[in-house]
Amino acid sequence: MFLRQFRYLVAVAEERHFGRAAQRCNVTQPSLSSGIRQLEYELGVPIFLRGRGQRFQGLTAEGDRVAIWSRAVLAHCDAMRKEIETMKQNLTGHLRMGVMPSMSPVLPFLLQELREKYPSLRVDVQFIGNEAMKLGLNNFTLDVAMTYLDKADLGRKNTLPVYREQLSLLVPDTARFQNRKTITWKEAAECPLAMLRRSMHERRFVDQVFSSVGCAPEARVESESILHLMFQVQFTELCTIIPSHFVHAPGLHPGTRALPLVDPVVSQEVGLFWTEGEIMLPMAAAFVSVVRKMNKSGELRKRLEGSHDGVYDRSEATPQKSRA
Repeated sequence: MFLRQFRYLVAVAEERHFGRAAQRCNVTQPSLSSGIRQLEYELGVPIFLRGRGQRFQGLTAEGDRVAIWSRAVLAHCDAMRKEIETMKQNLTGHLRMGVMPSMSPVLPFLLQELREKYPSLRVDVQFIGNEAMKLGLNNFTLDVAMTYLDKADLGRKNTLPVYREQLSLLVPDTARFQNRKTITWKEAAECPLAMLRRSMHERRFVDQVFSSVGCAPEARVESESILHLMFQVQFTELCTIIPSHFVHAPGLHPGTRALPLVDPVVSQEVGLFWTEGEIMLPMAAAFVSVVRKMNKSGELRKRLEGSHDGVYDRSEATPQKSRA
C-alpha cells in the first residue's frame, strides 16, 4: 500500500467524482482509478459501488471503513511531519478550527498568542454547529473545536475549559434604561427583542431560561448574526441578548448599553475539544498549550472582563478601533 492510494480514495469520497478527484490529486483519471483498484486488490474488498459507466455511485460498507482509516493514516503522517517541524521550532501549515458564532470575539486573543509563537502558522476558522464539529474531528478535517461543554455531543473527545459565558441584555441607551445596572429575565421578555434563529444553540438556551420564568417572548427580528442584532439595537428600538464579554470584546456600538441579566443569573462553560488518541496532533497540541497558558495566567479572563460599566463612551472611540 502507498500513501497516494489513500489520498486517491479520500479525494474520491469527498469530491464524489473521479475526474475532480484526479484533478485534486494532480494525476490523470486512469492513474487514480488504477491506484484504487490496486488498493482493493491488496485489501481483498470492493471499495466503491460499481455500475454502468464511470460515475461515482458511493462507497461499499467496507469502503466506508477504509475511508475512515485512510483519513486517520494521512492525518497521522501529516502530524509526524508537523511534529518534526515543531521540534525545529518551525511549525507551519493550517490550524483548522470549528467554533460557535458567539465565540468569535474571544478567538483573536487566543490566536494572537499562537501566531506569536508560530509566525508561519495559518488559521482557518469555521463557524459551524456541533454536528459539523463532531464530523470534522472524526474525519480529521478539524484540529480543534470550541463549543459549550455542558451541551456538546461530540462523542469521546479530550476537553479543556476555556471560559464561562454569562448573558446581558443589550438595550438602546435611552431614558427608559437610565440608572439601571441589571435587568431581570421577566423584564427582558417585555422588551421588543431581536434574537438569534431558533435552530441555533444559543437561542435554544435563551428560550429555556425564559421558559423557566414563565415567559415565551416572540422575536421581532431573527438572524444568525449576533453582530447584526447589535446593529438593530443601535439603530432601532429593539433589544437583544449578548454574551456579557461582548461589552469589552469587541465593545459596544454608540448609543447602546448592556445590562447583566439576573433572576436567574445563568452561564455556560465554553470548552476546547480535540480528538482522543495516543498521539496528540501537533496543531491541536499547539493550540491547547496556548489555552492552558492563558488559563494559568488568567490573561484571557482579564481581557474578557475588562473594566467598563457597559455604557459606550465616545471618548474611547478613537483609540479602540474594534468599536469603530
